[in-house]
Amino acid sequence: MKEELNRLFEHQYLSRQEAHDILLNISLGKYNESQIAALMAVFLMRSISVEELAGFREALLETGHFLDFSAYNPVDIVGTGGDNKNTFNISTTASFVVAGAGYKVVKHGNYGATSISGASDVIEQHGVKFTNNEDLLRKSLEETNIAYLHAPLFNPALKAVAPVRKAFGVRSFFNMLGPLVNPVRPRYQLLGVYNLKLARLYAYTFQLTGTDFVVVHSLDGYDEISLTDEFKVIQNNGEQLFTPESIGLSMCTHDDLYGGDTVEEAARIFDNVLGGIATRAQSECVMANAAFAIRTINPDFSLENCLEQARDSIVSGKALNTLKKFLVLNT
Repeated sequence: MKEELNRLFEHQYLSRQEAHDILLNISLGKYNESQIAALMAVFLMRSISVEELAGFREALLETGHFLDFSAYNPVDIVGTGGDNKNTFNISTTASFVVAGAGYKVVKHGNYGATSISGASDVIEQHGVKFTNNEDLLRKSLEETNIAYLHAPLFNPALKAVAPVRKAFGVRSFFNMLGPLVNPVRPRYQLLGVYNLKLARLYAYTFQLTGTDFVVVHSLDGYDEISLTDEFKVIQNNGEQLFTPESIGLSMCTHDDLYGGDTVEEAARIFDNVLGGIATRAQSECVMANAAFAIRTINPDFSLENCLEQARDSIVSGKALNTLKKFLVLNT
């Protein structure tokens, strides 16, 4: 990788094929941790190009373990991470709310690299045993409406870089890649990103892949609908700017969404939201993200209808029952 790194340090860009080959070599264990860390540092200092992102994505999909769940038309709900806000697991919680509302969800996630608790941390905290067994995952999806895919089990490159990402401690281009390489290649995707430039990069990429998508970004830097500020929503047919009040919810603060200092604390908030005993801010933030995920699947539904479905999933106990059934099958 020495030649490619020297070029990158001189502010040059990789071709699509070069990016593909580098990720392929990472998956094969051909580079040491220092080289991988140097590559990650490059993309902190400058934006990734569409061609580079496409090449990296193609290599991950090529080397990954594909699952055909297309018959279920599932949705994935995910944030890129890397916003340095240390919120609780909003996307993961919203996934169970959407599943409780009757929709199929295939959640692709990993351990936290830039936060205390990633999706896999909070799921594992509940005793879940991760698997890439297609039959078991299909059974979970059919019986509970949700399947959880722990990313390293499906892609050798993501497993190879996990220690480096953890040691690095800040966001990297792998945060950008995770949402693009769900092994199921879901038809629908709600994606939260930490800046508008990245939001538009994803929107362009999703249009190339044929995904029905909604990309969300809170203007104060959250990679989800945080309700702490105005938020931008970009979808296949355009973009809109919302305020919390414009969708019938309340403005909240950063402290309202704090995920705690341990995985145990984050998991407790996750449980409280699904159990209907969380704070108003925590619950409404999850409902907002769940509602836009439902609207991704049903773009003709009013936002009011989607919010009501999300609220009912929590208040009726459907979301909590979904978690309980999920744990019976997956622990």
